Amino acid sequence: MVLLDEKISEIKISKSNGTGEMNEEIILSIKDDESLDVFEKAITTAVKQPGEVKISEPDYDVMVEYEADEGGLPTHGMHLWLGKENEKSTLMYITDSSTVYLTSPKITKELRRLILSEE
Repeated sequence: MVLLDEKISEIKISKSNGTGEMNEEIILSIKDDESLDVFEKAITTAVKQPGEVKISEPDYDVMVEYEADEGGLPTHGMHLWLGKENEKSTLMYITDSSTVYLTSPKITKELRRLILSEE
């Protein structure tokens, strides 16, 4: 998956209400550099999957916000299906419901640590 070539300032996470929309009720806001790095790595190393997408409703909505000057930068919106222990997680851009990306089980472990410890 691709992000802007800008510094991420915050990751906001909410329980998902379904594909194609973003739940604005934030349950977790991540701003520390170590946690931001985990999410950035999860997103940028996720591998695009071929074929038709048939998937359940997402677990979470993820909003990636960037540091910006007066002009402002867009927020990247994604859906996240958080994998179980030793499984891959699935990401999808909110604007593209026809393509999914998979993380590694190692990344899933880190995402679970960040998201589930805060719920």
